[in-house]
Formats: sequence, structure tokens, C-alpha cells
Amino acid sequence: MGELPPLREIIARHGLSASKALGQNFLLDEQLLDRIAAIPGDLNGKQVLEIGPGPGGLTRALLRAGARVTAIEMDTRCLPALAELGETYPGKLRVVHGDALKLHHGELMGSEPFAILSNLPYNVGTALFVRWLGGEDWPPLWTSLTLMFQQEVAQRIVAQPNTSAYGRLAVLAQWRGYAKLAMKVHRSAFTPPPKVMSAVVHVEPVAMPESVSARTLERLTEAAFGQRRKMLRQSLKGMSGAVETMAELGIDPQRRAETLTVAEFVELARELS
Repeated sequence: MGELPPLREIIARHGLSASKALGQNFLLDEQLLDRIAAIPGDLNGKQVLEIGPGPGGLTRALLRAGARVTAIEMDTRCLPALAELGETYPGKLRVVHGDALKLHHGELMGSEPFAILSNLPYNVGTALFVRWLGGEDWPPLWTSLTLMFQQEVAQRIVAQPNTSAYGRLAVLAQWRGYAKLAMKVHRSAFTPPPKVMSAVVHVEPVAMPESVSARTLERLTEAAFGQRRKMLRQSLKGMSGAVETMAELGIDPQRRAETLTVAEFVELARELS
């Protein structure tokens, strides 16, 4: 395996700059990238999916850890830098040029389990996260999600009831997954530095509660938190049978969405399923 030049040199040589339109911020600190790659545990020989690798900072760390990486990148400017990286690690890196929101990740990765690690582009991060946690098929083929978000979004994913950060993302992440905030990352670590702090969230799937439809839970949380200042009898009145079912379960319809635990949302979704 050849020696890789520093990331800054690669970026300068290929004339790369982070695109605001694509939500890019490049992470260049190799030690920090190695720490992120270590969060899910031993990746040697394992399959990894990375979204938006950019010039390949995290990709390098994953390859150093022995992973076999499939990277989806829609920015054509970054493809030559990634091709160069692939030459240094022959047979270990597959780059797919395309939009991660439009591709079927399961089909792309095949039947072998895979970890997902990404410094997610800010403009698609939440949509991808909701998609990975959604759907009726469970457990998923992915073994863990290790994802960089804006710190505010990361805190919403791991939030507990009765806090301002608690909402739809927390319920979707925690009803059939174990979510933790693994690491905070200072804005100065990025080029260019974003206006906000970032954090890495790590999610591992756990057994899915029985007889609950994921779609029902998604609709329920969408309605409940769509008007979070209102009482549930107001926000859920458009959802057939929801208010009556709450009364049957002993959940006071005068409560607000942020006071319900994940277990209470799951119980309500089970009855409505």
C-alpha cells in the first residue's frame, strides 16, 4: 500500500472547495477521523457504506481500519481524488456516482451486513437518517449507524421526554434502536468551519416491539410533534381513533407530545396498527 499525501495536498491538487449547495464541510484532522472510524468497533474485513465522502478524509480512516468501503458521491469534482485513493487500496474501495437519496442502499450493498459511517452532508442528513430507521423490515441489514450531524440535530436524536430537543427524531431513533451521542466535534475541525458545532451519533438496532407498524408510528409522531405546543387531543384529532385509544390506554389527551415517553408512543401505535 502506497503512502498517501496529506489531505490538504489532495484538495489543493484537485482544486476542491467545499460546496455550500451540497452541504459540504471537509474534515481534515486524520487523528479525529481515525477516532470516528473506531466508534463502531473493529471494521477489519467488514463492509461499510459511506455517504458523501468528498475528498475522502473519513474514507481513508475506514480503509486504514481494514474496511471494504462503498462510497456514494454526487459531486463529480471529488471523483478523481477518490479514484486515487482507490488505487492505493486496490479492491477495497467502490465509488458510486449518484444521489444517495435516490439509490436503494440494500440493493447496492448486497446481502452481507454492513455498517454505515458518514460525515453526512447537512442538507440530506436528516432525510437519510429517517429513511434508515423507517420501513417495516426489521432488523435492518445495517449493523450500526455512525453519523456526523449538526450538534443541535444530534441532541434531538438522543433527547429524552420533557425536554425541548425531544421530538419525532428521538422517538424514531429510540423505539427500535439504541442511540448515543458518541463525540462532539468543534467547528474549527472543518474546512471551511461551519457556523455551528457538530457531533457524532451512534445508533445500534435492537429488537422491534411486536405488532407495531413503522408507518403508523411515523404518522403518529408527525401529527403529534407537527403541532407540539397543542394538546394531543388537538394535534391527533385528524388521525382516526387516536384520541379515543389514548383514553383507553390511560394517556391523558390533554398532555403535549413532548411529555409522552417512547414506550407510550409505541403502545399507542400498536393499538392503532
